Order: sequence, then C-alpha cells, then structure tokens
Amino acid sequence: MEARSGYRGDDWTPERLLFHQNLETFAERVGLIVGLQGNGKISQEEAYAQIKKIWKALRQSKDHLIDGH
Repeated sequence: MEARSGYRGDDWTPERLLFHQNLETFAERVGLIVGLQGNGKISQEEAYAQIKKIWKALRQSKDHLIDGH
C-alpha cells in the first residue's frame, strides 16, 4: 500500500479531507480486486459485486461528508 497524498483543494475542509482519504481507499481496493480477478482468484462477477459494494459505500460517504445528506 502506498502512502496517502494530501488534499490540496481551495475548498479544503476536514470533511473534504476525509472524503479524499475514502476516495484513495476506494481506488486501492479496486486495484486489489482487479488484481485478484486478473490472477484468477475471483470471478469477474465477484469482482463486479465487490466493486459495486465499495462504490456504494464511497457514494454514501460523499453524500454524508460533502453534500450533507
């Protein structure tokens, strides 16, 4: 796993920083899932299901942290 990068937007808030970290985690996990699928450890269907699940969690994070819902 790589070190996390900083958030450098003009609209910096603690919530945006947390969402940025969640976004990086999502990207790392997608990479791992794709690697597992590419090496035959999981099926394409399982990879899709896992990515869909973590996408939903990321979207909920955005709704809660950025959009305030």
